[in-house]
Amino acid sequence: MTMGFRNILQGLGVVGLLTGTAAAQALEIVGKPIDGKMGFQPAVTEMARDLQSLDHMINIITIVITVFVTGLLLFAAWRFRAGANPVPKAFTHNGPLEVAWTVVPIVILVFIGAFSLPVLFKSQEIPVADITIKATGNQWYWSYDYVDEDVSFDSVMLERDQLSAAGYSDSDYLLATDTAMVIPIGKKIVVQVTAADVIHSWKVPAFGVMQDGVPGRLGQLWFMAEREGVYFGQCSEICGKNHAYMPITVKVVSQEAYDKWLEGAKVGDLQLAAN
Repeated sequence: MTMGFRNILQGLGVVGLLTGTAAAQALEIVGKPIDGKMGFQPAVTEMARDLQSLDHMINIITIVITVFVTGLLLFAAWRFRAGANPVPKAFTHNGPLEVAWTVVPIVILVFIGAFSLPVLFKSQEIPVADITIKATGNQWYWSYDYVDEDVSFDSVMLERDQLSAAGYSDSDYLLATDTAMVIPIGKKIVVQVTAADVIHSWKVPAFGVMQDGVPGRLGQLWFMAEREGVYFGQCSEICGKNHAYMPITVKVVSQEAYDKWLEGAKVGDLQLAAN
């Protein structure tokens, strides 16, 4: 289906009938940004947990260093003020101090690297996939191809008046799409990311993954979701005037539900059956 024809159908409000999104949403929405809140989305992959733990550790180190340096500055301002030191000191070097402020940062960086590099290597060492999906960024929607299956479809953001029919609430506007990438729980998913026009980026925070899609190149990421539900992501590379309107929707379901969905998707029925 061409995007022009698809947009016409969306305007008529019948895309949901063609793609099966009119069915009520049976899955819990797990990975979603919340207005006014801070912190990470729930981590539902090992990678996301590793990244969040690494972030917490580095935040603690940063806070300790900031407090220490601020304390030194305040102490120096008080201890060496003009009133207490009418005659300035004449020295220019302090060997032990200079060694300390060189060695200590090196030790801190090595410590951080000992924890961050294994996480980096884990994300870049792509395992043998249980399911391989190619995600292609377009201005401004995503296309998905299940590489080992005869399943391909586009995923376009739902307008406000389409959310209810697709089983979403009004708060899901700018997050929900007419069709979702459906995957089974507990399986290694490899997503091959590319783009058809400009650079896009496929990112789902709850999975702890992000990969730029560059025209003419094929990047890869992987994850294994541990909790059923609906997860939202966004294109995270500025890609034009509608960059803010190309969200990502991923539904993690049981193996049985996935098999049923895949069987229907092969004949054009992209509806995910209610549990």
